[in-house]
Amino acid sequence: MEAGIADDGLDRERAALFALLGRLLSDPPDAALLARLRVLGGGDTRLGQALSGLAAAAEATDPAALEREHFNLFIGVGRGELMPYASWYLTGFLQDRPLADLRAALRRLGVERAPGVPEPEDHIAFLCETLAGLIEGRFAGEQEEAAIFFGRHLRPWAARFFGDLEKAEAARFYRAVGALGRAAVEIEAAAADMPG
Repeated sequence: MEAGIADDGLDRERAALFALLGRLLSDPPDAALLARLRVLGGGDTRLGQALSGLAAAAEATDPAALEREHFNLFIGVGRGELMPYASWYLTGFLQDRPLADLRAALRRLGVERAPGVPEPEDHIAFLCETLAGLIEGRFAGEQEEAAIFFGRHLRPWAARFFGDLEKAEAARFYRAVGALGRAAVEIEAAAADMPG
């Protein structure tokens, strides 16, 4: 596969989906992104229904409400309602072994955290963005790296995180993000389990 070009339309769509999840989880959407989300089409599939739900949630909110919701969910005073870190979900502690394993994998792939980003690399947003880049072929390695990365760093915990996001007390718009994320992770896991 030529670097920087996804293998086919399906890979481009997978990459776009995980990039969108990364964007929505790293910062609350601004007015321009909300406008784009409001026109998302869906369909009868589980993923299509989740996209339609996201469009409806975008229609029912505004940037100021999303700033508060994002803060309450992920930052909070002391801490947010949810801890969006692999280490937390897998061990109950921040900056534990899953983060060390991830950092070793990122070094091997040549992926670095952007300067000035305070969040540890095992934040769900960073992991979704990294998976998107691997699917697109933007990082070192072969296309199989995306499957390996997903299996090791997202599959063990991300569906549970997205399920928690769907049920979070402070979530309104982000319930739809949780539904979309859970669908994406479960579909990716099912595809990984298919005989190849």
